[in-house]
Amino acid sequence: MGEIFENFTIDFAENGGMYFTAIARWVFIFLALFILLRSIFSLLRTKNPSEVWGYWHFQTGGGLTDASQSTMSIPITHWENVIGRAKSCDLEMDDAGISRSHATLSRDHEGIWILTDLGSSNGTFVNGHKIRPWRKFEVEPGDEIQLGRTRCELFPVSLEEHRNNLEMRKMDTLLLAPAPSLIALTVFQLLTLIQLHIALGEAFVPSITIAFGGLCAVMWAYILTFRALKRKGFEMEFIAFFLCSLSLAVTASKYPDAVLKQFIAIVLGIAVFIFMCTFMRNLDRAKAVKPFMYAAATGLLLFNLVFATVKYGAANWVEIGGFSFQPSEMVKLAFIWVGAASLNELLEKKNSLIFMIFSGFCFCCLAVMGDFGTAIIFFVTFLIISFLRSGDFTKLILIVGVAFVGGLMVLKFYAYIAERFSAWGHVWEFADSLGYQQTRTMSAAASGGLVGVGAGEGWLNQVAAADTDLVFGMLIEEWGLIVAVMAVLSVITLSIFAYRSILSGRSAFYTIAACSAMSMYLFQTILNVFGSVDLFPLTGVTFPFVSNGGTSMIASWGLLAYLKAADTRQNASIAISLSPKGVHQMGKDKRKGRGRKK
Repeated sequence: MGEIFENFTIDFAENGGMYFTAIARWVFIFLALFILLRSIFSLLRTKNPSEVWGYWHFQTGGGLTDASQSTMSIPITHWENVIGRAKSCDLEMDDAGISRSHATLSRDHEGIWILTDLGSSNGTFVNGHKIRPWRKFEVEPGDEIQLGRTRCELFPVSLEEHRNNLEMRKMDTLLLAPAPSLIALTVFQLLTLIQLHIALGEAFVPSITIAFGGLCAVMWAYILTFRALKRKGFEMEFIAFFLCSLSLAVTASKYPDAVLKQFIAIVLGIAVFIFMCTFMRNLDRAKAVKPFMYAAATGLLLFNLVFATVKYGAANWVEIGGFSFQPSEMVKLAFIWVGAASLNELLEKKNSLIFMIFSGFCFCCLAVMGDFGTAIIFFVTFLIISFLRSGDFTKLILIVGVAFVGGLMVLKFYAYIAERFSAWGHVWEFADSLGYQQTRTMSAAASGGLVGVGAGEGWLNQVAAADTDLVFGMLIEEWGLIVAVMAVLSVITLSIFAYRSILSGRSAFYTIAACSAMSMYLFQTILNVFGSVDLFPLTGVTFPFVSNGGTSMIASWGLLAYLKAADTRQNASIAISLSPKGVHQMGKDKRKGRGRKK
């Protein structure tokens, strides 16, 4: 009996790592399903509560003197509202004397309402005074507003109704307790660290332990700090922290010495996320920095064109002091900020033209760099920003047509792009040339099965760009198809949540920004996943939060701030102040000493 136990002890010592990997692969699956499904179900089942900020009263019927007129009241659920005959208007009014997009009614974070005529045919009158087109005019509850043949009036929300709305908001808010997910994710990170230590052997470096320990500490500090500040909604952050854990594991598998650098990028990304959320609490402040965002984006792109080095056929990397970064990744944040901050100003031809010129400048710079994957993402985001405010399909079809022609020209003048398209759909015929990366990715993914071979145990890490452009295949090989699919579903869930925010968002700034960030997340993931398995041409874009890369990681966290700002659940978002200031304003006390802008 003693001899049997001694032989078992020796065998376990020699093969303990294999036993651990065999068991841990299934434990990882259950932990991943628990963490991600818990957050996914919470985001999908929740209601983004709509809030009523006032009422728009107007008369319907015949002319101004028609006795058969009846009064209608439309609840105002957004801070920026387009008034007009078009069905796309927030406040739709059936009056032939009113233009399709007649005027805008907007509210600032302090509760002041501003009316702006959009160059309408018959003008806009307040208390009998015709306001000048495109000039902001402050209106108060009780003012008589005439649009076409219709008299309108702005009614404030009563204090009692505001309290009822707040109670309804609390009832609609369903937030999961963070402790179970926090503990499960901590166990996941600890087991991953042990698995990497076993798999890498002598290649394992102490910085991997520092990175995983640091991520765990940052995660706990973040949750506990904001929980103490009465914040309760952390589903988005848990998804991001989980995907970041996978990113550290993927980086350690291919470049063990680069894990600490990736951890620093995660910390910087979280810092950017917190800063952006805090800064966006004040809508006026967020819109005021639009010129700076224009300048920052332009400067970064020009800097890239001058100092970039070429990697994998694209000149989108800048190296300074041994560190390399992609300016185009950071331009994503500025591009969305500029588009969202334009708000109803996109309805003005001058501002629309400026934004289109800026967008065209970005596309041209990305084309010169050869970064056509990012250019596609920018283009889709541009379409979403434009459509959310205009609703004009005709204009979008024209833009898409021009872009298609431009794409054909790109294929003609950029040979390496044309080569990628020539191999698309049949890479196995070019297994040792143009299809080398994708064929290896699909082979490695097939060997991973449902639960994977274990972190650090795969062979795809020997292929170039396995940790970036081909990371989906690396996830399947080492972590299994289940975890890889769950990672994709997490991104899709964030996108669905952002889409649903359109109906309940306070300001168009937040909803446009969230939907634009959603488009970048979604199309970036589609291009990465489908490109690696030959459903799309390989475009060289990263998987959000998962791919190795500092600027990509920082940009991913920055994009998450836009989604967080659109979360209207009670106490859920750190981008929404808990202070009741400006939520309910009757108007008179605030306006003492203020003059109207004409």
